[in-house]
Amino acid sequence: MPCGATLPNRIAKAAMTEGLATPSGRPTEALANLYSIWARGGAGLLITGNVIVDADHLERPGNVVIDREPDTDMAKRLAGWAKAGTHGSNHLWAQISHAGRQTQKIVNPHPKSASDVAMALPGGQFGEPVALTREEIAELVERWGLAARVCRDAGFTGVQVHAAHGYLVSQFLSPRTNLRDDEYGGELANRARFLREIVASVRKSVGADFPISVKLNSADFQRGGFAFADSLAVVKWLEEDSVDLIEISGGTYEQPKLMGIAGLEDEEVQQVAPSTAAREAYFVDFAKAMQEHVDVPLMVTGGFRTRAAMEQALETGAANVIGVGRPLCLLTDGPRQLIEGREALPRFEDEVELLPGWLSGLRRWPAIRAVSGFAGIYWFYQQLWLLAHTGRVDPDFPVFKAFRLVDARSKAIAKSRG
Repeated sequence: MPCGATLPNRIAKAAMTEGLATPSGRPTEALANLYSIWARGGAGLLITGNVIVDADHLERPGNVVIDREPDTDMAKRLAGWAKAGTHGSNHLWAQISHAGRQTQKIVNPHPKSASDVAMALPGGQFGEPVALTREEIAELVERWGLAARVCRDAGFTGVQVHAAHGYLVSQFLSPRTNLRDDEYGGELANRARFLREIVASVRKSVGADFPISVKLNSADFQRGGFAFADSLAVVKWLEEDSVDLIEISGGTYEQPKLMGIAGLEDEEVQQVAPSTAAREAYFVDFAKAMQEHVDVPLMVTGGFRTRAAMEQALETGAANVIGVGRPLCLLTDGPRQLIEGREALPRFEDEVELLPGWLSGLRRWPAIRAVSGFAGIYWFYQQLWLLAHTGRVDPDFPVFKAFRLVDARSKAIAKSRG
């Protein structure tokens, strides 16, 4: 990578939210156990789930939080997590994030965002956002730098700034959610200012030889939102800003391409190559188009299951690193098996019954598809909980039982926070 660091192979465990921290946001033994298992699984890079820079803006209850200088206990817990997550020469990077308006109401009924644009989702799960002041923006920029330094000192080998999936930095980048009329709003250069200031703060905190990654949407897949041309321009700026690896993803909670449960409907999406719409490698064509304009290494995550598709993405220059997520919730040594010749990873989401039989006929309705998709995600959350606490998984675990258990744990953690 540009900073001089080297990954032992090109397979990365992509970030997946764990929900295993204490109510106050401290790493637990269960979290360390989970990463100890993954560290022995053969991936050259492990990227953590969201490490939050503001305890009032969790992605979900159970996130790790670094929003101040750590006390002795916190430093010890972070060091234990980092030690567990590194085995041999693999890297462990902390994904640093802030949920912004995608903070659940049970955590914060009035979350901060780029502007006061509420989530366009039914159910009342999210509160009414409030626009950040310039002073608050400056404080958050410093918090990203602080969190990165704390992670470096704890033993993590890199960090990733989460600027995708509709979280706070993504909210600044999108003209749908950024209606500001100051130096952080309007034209793209202004909307990207927050991200670039964060990267500068992180680089200053960790030094020139420490890997910095950014997770960026190829597009929001919403009309009037962050588009591919915007993403390409931002990637060029990030290359200038000494970013070492950019992970290409896409979507937000309102248009969840990252979950693979929504149809590809926008004209912009229909104009790219067919493989982008396929189940294998959702964002590979966007990355390939970017590679024609930049030299910074790119990581592509989303949909990869077969060794052939991964090798094709690497050989054609569409990606430098392949991100794998859901399969590693159950097949934790999947990367090693691929390196040793395995042809494909299981698509576990196809092997579980996401909907009860009486609902299956209603799958054509968008609301039912959304319920099915979120229930499936909670099933994977439950597999991570089982791995962390027992070292085993249960492929036959009922999906809606998993949904109820994970939801109950989240509410209990939120209640414990006060």
